[in-house]
Amino acid sequence: MASHHGHDHSRVAGADRRALGAALALIAALAVAELVASVLAGSLALLADAGHLLTDVGALALALAAATMASRPARGRWTYGFRRLEILAAQANGITLLLVGGWIVYASVRRLVSPPEVRGGVVAVVALAGMAVSLVATMLLARGSRSSLNVRGAFLHLATDLAAFAGTAVAGALILVTGWDRFDPLASLAVAALILWAGWSLVRQASAILLELAPADIDPGAVGRALLAGQGVVGVHDLHVWTVTSGFPALSAHVLVERGVDCHGVRRGLETLLAERFGLRHTTLQVEHAAPELVPLSGASPLL
Repeated sequence: MASHHGHDHSRVAGADRRALGAALALIAALAVAELVASVLAGSLALLADAGHLLTDVGALALALAAATMASRPARGRWTYGFRRLEILAAQANGITLLLVGGWIVYASVRRLVSPPEVRGGVVAVVALAGMAVSLVATMLLARGSRSSLNVRGAFLHLATDLAAFAGTAVAGALILVTGWDRFDPLASLAVAALILWAGWSLVRQASAILLELAPADIDPGAVGRALLAGQGVVGVHDLHVWTVTSGFPALSAHVLVERGVDCHGVRRGLETLLAERFGLRHTTLQVEHAAPELVPLSGASPLL
């Protein structure tokens, strides 16, 4: 069972690495093309997109490196292996998104005050091409983003690119029709809002894991009550539930049972309960007999 689970994880991790590699190649080529186009068009929206794409290249490279390192087995002092590097990469990508969003807001406000001439046709054409490439790259990472926070960080970078290109294309078309150059920085502000939201979401999720908060879908109180309901259990102490990395929740607890009860049998039963009811398969339970004075009288509430 454990071997099959490990095989499935390796297969999924390999698919994630291939998807990240393909997306990296696509976005790197697009970044170079858009950087040249932004200079020719004199467009802040395109330049902002190009700068964001360059950060995406770094974000994808970081995510790919972290995913590759995470596949290495545990050894030495790295008793959990290198899998939490993926969370550090997600945290770094979230911070990068926040910084890029802040810079775009600053530059957009300056352009609103003093808008330069923008070639709307070039902006629209390049943005439409960028939308096509970003859509393909985003689709490559869509599946992995649901199970890996590291891949989700890269996915959010690309998803904001897709939205940015859509806004830029609209801005370019409006400039062509109206000649009003301020549509360009206005589109940039809309893009910045999406980038800031995505960055904050990613930083918040990564921080929750690094601070070892309980997973959002697991209530420690409910877990404690379920353990206490086990046959012969009279107390549960030092209950901790946390996430090692995406898809890897863990639990440890000290469980007291009535004297004469089979500690190993209770432990096996509780491990099965935790796996089936809460999806907790990496558990460390210290089960031992309670002192006589700690065993509750008949009808009394068990200790916690």
